[in-house]
Amino acid sequence: MTSPEVAPDAAPGSAVVLIGPMGAGKTSVGRRVARALGTPFTDTDKLVVRDHGPIPALFVAHGEPHFRALEREAVAEALARGGVVALGGGAVLDPVTRDRLTAHRVVLLTVAPHVVASRIHGDERPLLGGEDPVARWQRIYDERRSVYERTADITFDTSSGPLVRVVDDIVAWARRVPAGETA
Repeated sequence: MTSPEVAPDAAPGSAVVLIGPMGAGKTSVGRRVARALGTPFTDTDKLVVRDHGPIPALFVAHGEPHFRALEREAVAEALARGGVVALGGGAVLDPVTRDRLTAHRVVLLTVAPHVVASRIHGDERPLLGGEDPVARWQRIYDERRSVYERTADITFDTSSGPLVRVVDDIVAWARRVPAGETA
């Protein structure tokens, strides 16, 4: 779900943005981080669905480039709201989106392939269709990994341990690193 309101203190650079591969937990972690920080949460995939319909149908009807253009618009809208923003796994492939992210605090969430298998099982993710979704996930992650790492200010792994630990670590980091700074 998304929160339609703008954070009262939203300003350029005020978003904490979660990026990473499919199944890393961006939405689950993002909701909890936003709650802990007392800020709105926006999932850019949910914005695309709200405005344009189901993502798998968009891929079938219009192709990935069209979806990426819609995603770019959703990211811009979400960043303008501030708060905590979860991006779709491929959003950072867009150079305009990466440029917009430089003004924000960017968290990379990672996950091990053996863990992601249970998280993506039964999903209707257009890029994971086929006989071996985990192998496809691994290939996509390998292709995007360097972009994720160059874009992120900090990385947290969601493969093991309680999710609350990752949430607490991100919240502590976000409170230490003021909006507009990335160190």
